[in-house]
Amino acid sequence: MNFFDIIALLAQGVGYTVMVTLACSVTGLLVGLAAAGTRRLGLPGARPLLDVYTYIFRGIPVLVLLFLVYFGLPGIGLKVSPLLAMMLSLGLICGAYLAEVFRGALDSVDAGEIVAAQSMGMTRLQILMYIEFPQMLRFAVPGMVNEFTSVLKYSPFAYTVGIPEITKQAMTLASTTLRGVEVYLAVGILYFAIYRTLLVGVQWLARRYRVPGMGMA
Repeated sequence: MNFFDIIALLAQGVGYTVMVTLACSVTGLLVGLAAAGTRRLGLPGARPLLDVYTYIFRGIPVLVLLFLVYFGLPGIGLKVSPLLAMMLSLGLICGAYLAEVFRGALDSVDAGEIVAAQSMGMTRLQILMYIEFPQMLRFAVPGMVNEFTSVLKYSPFAYTVGIPEITKQAMTLASTTLRGVEVYLAVGILYFAIYRTLLVGVQWLARRYRVPGMGMA
């Protein structure tokens, strides 16, 4: 078995790695948008709850929360699938970070545009959806890229709950071939390839929807 054979065997787990990364990223994105939007609308009692959520979930290790969800919830009669456990742990932690990214990006929206929208009779929800969110998402691209990269780096934890992604495939292969250096070097190459592919896609979206007059990093 040569090095390229090892990569080919490990590539069988790429689909699961991408699936976990996308599922958790989408969960985090939706949660972050919901949290940022709720805070921006100023709903009664929402701000303290959101502060508690972001404070706690940004401080909990991913693996601890994953074990709490996957192994702990069945103890109270709530059994979750491995993918759902990843979404409820890594996805919610990602959402807590993105909520703060989006809050900062919302503060970058020109206040004059909001005043103009109010003078036209737009409701607070309409202003949020049609004026603030579209610009906020553009301003937040660097922070989103950073957080989605973190999700990819944490995705190997999926092997602990039985998802056969790249790391799980590597552990099995390393134990049977005793060629750990080559196996985990191949793992690094595959993760880097996934990262670069996702980054190229995000950078294309950033160029496509960038705010006119703002330079790209």
